[in-house]
Amino acid sequence: MNKDAQMRAAINQKLIETGERERLKELLRAKLIECGWKDQLKAHCKEVIKEKGLEHVTVDDLVAEITPKGRVDSSMNFNTCLDSCSYHYNQALVPDSVKKELLQRIRTFLAQHASL
Repeated sequence: MNKDAQMRAAINQKLIETGERERLKELLRAKLIECGWKDQLKAHCKEVIKEKGLEHVTVDDLVAEITPKGRVDSSMNFNTCLDSCSYHYNQALVPDSVKKELLQRIRTFLAQHASL
Protein backbone atom coordinates (compact mmCIF):
# COMPACT_ATOMS: atom_id res chain seq x y z
CA MET A 1 0.00 0.00 0.00
CA ASN A 2 1.47 3.37 -0.99
CA LYS A 3 1.79 6.26 1.45
CA ASP A 4 -1.28 8.10 0.10
CA ALA A 5 -3.44 5.00 0.48
CA GLN A 6 -2.11 4.45 4.01
CA MET A 7 -2.95 8.04 4.94
CA ARG A 8 -6.48 7.71 3.53
CA ALA A 9 -6.97 4.46 5.44
CA ALA A 10 -5.74 6.05 8.69
CA ILE A 11 -8.01 9.07 8.26
CA ASN A 12 -10.98 6.89 7.39
CA GLN A 13 -10.33 4.70 10.43
CA LYS A 14 -10.15 7.74 12.72
CA LEU A 15 -13.36 9.15 11.20
CA ILE A 16 -15.10 5.85 11.94
CA GLU A 17 -13.68 5.48 15.46
CA THR A 18 -14.73 8.97 16.50
CA GLY A 19 -18.15 8.78 14.89
CA GLU A 20 -17.30 11.78 12.72
CA ARG A 21 -17.84 9.80 9.53
CA GLU A 22 -21.51 9.24 10.40
CA ARG A 23 -21.94 12.88 11.47
CA LEU A 24 -20.46 14.05 8.15
CA LYS A 25 -22.70 11.69 6.20
CA GLU A 26 -25.75 12.99 8.06
CA LEU A 27 -24.69 16.59 7.46
CA LEU A 28 -24.25 15.86 3.76
CA ARG A 29 -27.63 14.10 3.52
CA ALA A 30 -29.41 16.97 5.28
CA LYS A 31 -27.71 19.66 3.20
CA LEU A 32 -28.45 17.87 -0.07
CA ILE A 33 -32.12 17.59 0.82
CA GLU A 34 -32.18 21.19 2.04
CA CYS A 35 -30.72 22.56 -1.19
CA GLY A 36 -33.09 20.56 -3.40
CA TRP A 37 -30.42 18.26 -4.82
CA LYS A 38 -32.58 15.16 -4.56
CA ASP A 39 -35.52 16.91 -6.23
CA GLN A 40 -33.27 18.20 -9.03
CA LEU A 41 -31.96 14.71 -9.75
CA LYS A 42 -35.46 13.30 -9.69
CA ALA A 43 -36.59 15.97 -12.17
CA HIS A 44 -33.60 15.20 -14.40
CA CYS A 45 -34.52 11.49 -14.37
CA LYS A 46 -38.05 12.37 -15.41
CA GLU A 47 -36.68 14.50 -18.27
CA VAL A 48 -34.50 11.65 -19.51
CA ILE A 49 -37.42 9.22 -19.37
CA LYS A 50 -39.65 11.70 -21.21
CA GLU A 51 -37.02 12.27 -23.93
CA LYS A 52 -36.15 8.61 -24.50
CA GLY A 53 -39.47 7.03 -23.66
CA LEU A 54 -40.11 4.78 -20.69
CA GLU A 55 -39.74 1.59 -22.69
CA HIS A 56 -36.32 2.69 -24.00
CA VAL A 57 -34.68 3.65 -20.70
CA THR A 58 -32.86 1.28 -18.38
CA VAL A 59 -31.64 1.91 -14.87
CA ASP A 60 -28.10 1.91 -16.26
CA ASP A 61 -29.10 4.66 -18.73
CA LEU A 62 -30.44 6.78 -15.87
CA VAL A 63 -27.35 6.22 -13.76
CA ALA A 64 -25.13 7.21 -16.68
CA GLU A 65 -27.20 10.36 -17.24
CA ILE A 66 -27.46 11.59 -13.66
CA THR A 67 -24.05 10.64 -12.26
CA PRO A 68 -22.24 13.68 -13.72
CA LYS A 69 -24.94 16.00 -12.40
CA GLY A 70 -25.39 14.30 -9.05
CA ARG A 71 -21.71 13.76 -8.34
CA VAL A 72 -22.24 13.26 -4.60
CA ASP A 73 -24.62 10.32 -4.75
CA SER A 74 -25.99 9.01 -1.48
CA SER A 75 -25.25 5.44 -2.55
CA MET A 76 -21.52 6.17 -2.95
CA ASN A 77 -19.18 4.99 -0.28
CA PHE A 78 -17.93 7.77 1.96
CA ASN A 79 -14.42 7.93 0.52
CA THR A 80 -15.79 8.29 -2.99
CA CYS A 81 -18.06 11.01 -1.71
CA LEU A 82 -15.12 12.87 -0.17
CA ASP A 83 -13.13 12.48 -3.37
CA SER A 84 -16.08 13.79 -5.28
CA CYS A 85 -16.38 16.85 -3.08
CA SER A 86 -12.67 17.48 -3.32
CA TYR A 87 -12.10 16.96 -7.01
CA HIS A 88 -15.34 17.48 -8.89
CA TYR A 89 -16.46 21.01 -8.06
CA ASN A 90 -17.53 21.51 -11.66
CA GLN A 91 -20.63 20.14 -13.40
CA ALA A 92 -22.47 18.87 -10.31
CA LEU A 93 -25.76 20.12 -8.92
CA VAL A 94 -24.29 20.06 -5.42
CA PRO A 95 -23.91 23.70 -4.38
CA ASP A 96 -20.42 24.93 -3.64
CA SER A 97 -21.60 26.03 -0.20
CA VAL A 98 -22.43 22.43 0.71
CA LYS A 99 -19.09 21.16 -0.57
CA LYS A 100 -17.20 23.93 1.20
CA GLU A 101 -18.98 23.28 4.49
CA LEU A 102 -18.22 19.57 4.31
CA LEU A 103 -14.59 20.19 3.39
CA GLN A 104 -14.24 22.69 6.23
CA ARG A 105 -15.59 20.14 8.69
CA ILE A 106 -13.08 17.59 7.37
CA ARG A 107 -10.21 20.08 7.63
CA THR A 108 -11.22 20.92 11.19
CA PHE A 109 -11.33 17.23 12.05
CA LEU A 110 -7.87 16.69 10.53
CA ALA A 111 -6.46 19.69 12.41
CA GLN A 112 -7.81 18.29 15.67
CA HIS A 113 -6.28 14.91 14.90
CA ALA A 114 -2.97 16.11 13.46
CA SER A 115 -1.13 13.04 14.73
CA LEU A 116 -2.45 10.96 11.81
